[in-house]
Amino acid sequence: MSLRPRVRAAPSVGPVLVALDVDRDADPALAVSIRNALGAHLVEPPAPAAGWRLHLTATQLELRRSAARRRPLVAQLVEGPAGARLLRAGTRTEALARAVGLGAGTTTVLDSTAGLGGDTILLAWLGARVTAVERSPIVAALLADGLRRAGLDPRFGPALAGRVTLVVGDARQVLEHASPPPDAVLLDPMFPRAGRTALGRGELQLLRELVGDDDDADELLAVARRVARRRVVVKRPARAPPLRGPAPDVVSRGQSTRFDIYLRPLPA
Repeated sequence: MSLRPRVRAAPSVGPVLVALDVDRDADPALAVSIRNALGAHLVEPPAPAAGWRLHLTATQLELRRSAARRRPLVAQLVEGPAGARLLRAGTRTEALARAVGLGAGTTTVLDSTAGLGGDTILLAWLGARVTAVERSPIVAALLADGLRRAGLDPRFGPALAGRVTLVVGDARQVLEHASPPPDAVLLDPMFPRAGRTALGRGELQLLRELVGDDDDADELLAVARRVARRRVVVKRPARAPPLRGPAPDVVSRGQSTRFDIYLRPLPA
């Protein structure tokens, strides 16, 4: 579950440069790998006082905003509550699994807005082969580290082995070059905020500051509907409007989250 860019990285959104701090007891080979993955997005410390800093500890990679008093961004995929959720999860009990069609013919999923990987790891744990696409190289580095740690966890690593491929790039380009195309495509776009009330919890605020809003989500949906073999699933806040385009074929509603599902008829 390594960082495997397959297409040219998309133009950066949010901050372009980030400094990397490495603890003395951190893995030096891992630090080199992160430096190579970030390339021109990385500057040598010290970074500007208000800038972004990656911090590689002995156990994990963290992202901090130097001037912000918030918890760091970390891809916690199998630790704590995330791991407990995976151990309880089933294809019939998880709304996301039902939405993408796990257990009903879907075996491959392209998570077009992977972010910190919560949906990616859930689908992989439930048996799907997932291509996780993230266009921010900085977020992708966090996700790669989360996948690395998940692979080392004896509870989850053996079952997850070989199920996740992380691609750094523009999901529209990845979809256009997908061979074979995925059974299902998942979109979970960052919805443009209308004001301060649209801001979420601290980690979500940091992520929004880093990557910005997904203003091209409507275009991504159109490409996904053209490419996906079976269905496209758009994950939305329960009261958010649907993305522009045809109405979804199925709407699955929860208390806080809604799945808009666009079906493709199978060939006769």
